[in-house]
Amino acid sequence: MSQLTIRQLLIDLDRPFSLRWNGDDAFTSAFFNALSMSFPVGEQFFLDSVRQGLSRLPAEQQALYKDEVKGFVGQEATHRRLHTLYNRHLLDQGMVNHWEKRALKRISFIQKIDIRHSVAATVATEHFTAVFAHWLLSNEWCFEHADPRLKTMWLWHASEESEHRCTAFDLYKAMGGNEEWRLRWMRRVTWFFLTDLLLQTVNNLWHEGSLFKTSTWASAWKHLFAKGGLFRASFNLWRDYFKPEFHPSQHPDDLSRAWLQTHQNAYVPVGQTT
Repeated sequence: MSQLTIRQLLIDLDRPFSLRWNGDDAFTSAFFNALSMSFPVGEQFFLDSVRQGLSRLPAEQQALYKDEVKGFVGQEATHRRLHTLYNRHLLDQGMVNHWEKRALKRISFIQKIDIRHSVAATVATEHFTAVFAHWLLSNEWCFEHADPRLKTMWLWHASEESEHRCTAFDLYKAMGGNEEWRLRWMRRVTWFFLTDLLLQTVNNLWHEGSLFKTSTWASAWKHLFAKGGLFRASFNLWRDYFKPEFHPSQHPDDLSRAWLQTHQNAYVPVGQTT
């Protein structure tokens, strides 16, 4: 079982920041702002699903997973809290969170069926975030001119997503989750996640006034589709999920461990599994 530390990030998110906090780059700022808008409701769903999934295991299996799940829940709850503060500044500046509304409707539906479906959807989304985290930690240059607080927050979040990438997957397997559901939920999550991300990013750019600027879409191409861009560089890692013997531990976490080790002054451990 993995040892997961719950960390308090030492940044001040009470102080407002500009919508173009990433070096005045409209696209990347709007893109990360869109991601943040999904996190509070999404991470509440993840931690609820994992806790409920754990409760369905026999007592002896619960004992094996309970400490790791406690760490997972603590990390996700901390992410949810900080992104709630982050999103408050976006809403104060006129942004509208459409993604959260759509996500709540889907969550309401999935929570009415077998809990293994909720855990399978969590597993798929956790793979998405781990793949994204790997790209982000490999490309810190994209935050070269960012607000230091937000640069720290995004790289810390990415590091913890990589760190706990196996928890929901292992729990799903322990619950007897089958391969058909695992793969089906990845296809669904891929469609909804990418569609919602695109729609919310476009909406953010529309409200911010940068949607139709050439510089906006030049940045989008550079960061997403050009050589080394997020989608182009991450496709193979995403596709690995569909391999019959896939396990998240097959993907490296050295960048996550290195960032957490190098930036120990950015956080305080507030709890640790034993």
